[in-house]
Amino acid sequence: MKNKGFSLIELMIVLAIIGVLGAIGYPSYDSYMKKSRRSDAKVALQKMADRQERFYLQNNTYTTVATNVGGTATEKNYYLLSIDSADVNTFSLRATAVAGGPQANDNTTSHGDCTVLQLTAAGAKTPTACW
Repeated sequence: MKNKGFSLIELMIVLAIIGVLGAIGYPSYDSYMKKSRRSDAKVALQKMADRQERFYLQNNTYTTVATNVGGTATEKNYYLLSIDSADVNTFSLRATAVAGGPQANDNTTSHGDCTVLQLTAAGAKTPTACW
């Protein structure tokens, strides 16, 4: 009678192959997920800028209070929103990755530090590699 099944060596080879594939694939997956979560900040900053313009039309000035233009958290809570500066002529908005959250270490060699995204009234987006 012949035994059927896998030998220990065969199982170890399969586990080694899975480990190599995982080591190659995980960094790409992680980078993709960070890039996709960055859209949470981009959308929120655009919405906040639109609300700043609406606020300006009604009050002839931009507001420095984030709750007047949508609040301080993004939809998926990956970033905190704030208004760096605002006056009669211009404003500067900021999205900062939540400390301890999945975006807190979004600083890759290809894009630089993407933990803080900014948008101004003139449409300037920094850091540009993260947009």
